Amino acid sequence: MRVIQRVLGSRSEAGLAERLHHLEHHGAVDILPVPSADMARRRLRAKTIAGEEIALALPRDQALFDGAVLVLDDHHALVARVGTERWLRLVPANAADALELGYHAGNLHWRVRFEGGALLVALEGPVEDYLVRLGALVTEGRVTHSVDASEEG
Repeated sequence: MRVIQRVLGSRSEAGLAERLHHLEHHGAVDILPVPSADMARRRLRAKTIAGEEIALALPRDQALFDGAVLVLDDHHALVARVGTERWLRLVPANAADALELGYHAGNLHWRVRFEGGALLVALEGPVEDYLVRLGALVTEGRVTHSVDASEEG
């Protein structure tokens, strides 16, 4: 298992981008897929697209991001690719339903953001699991729902 202890830079940095471009032409760039929910983690175990096991152990002053170059040498590179985060958009029918929805989201410790009159919940599992937890709010049509895909926000 390869242990990575620092981010070398961003794939968009001029010097790194040129080296990565050369390696990409030789099929020597591997990707480490990272779920959006794991972005804040400093320690992480994962597999690259090519199947290599990675242990990430970043210092506190470094953060993982989409396009982070983790390994770069003359024959191989590894770049982090962060998945698009999915959000469950919940729109309450009225103020009373909004209050109940907020209660459930807070009580369940869901990661949320607000957009207009909608509550967006970061999906870290199947949509159905979230809807079941809301019970009558959803089944009685007091909260409408849809799924959005957006960049980390």
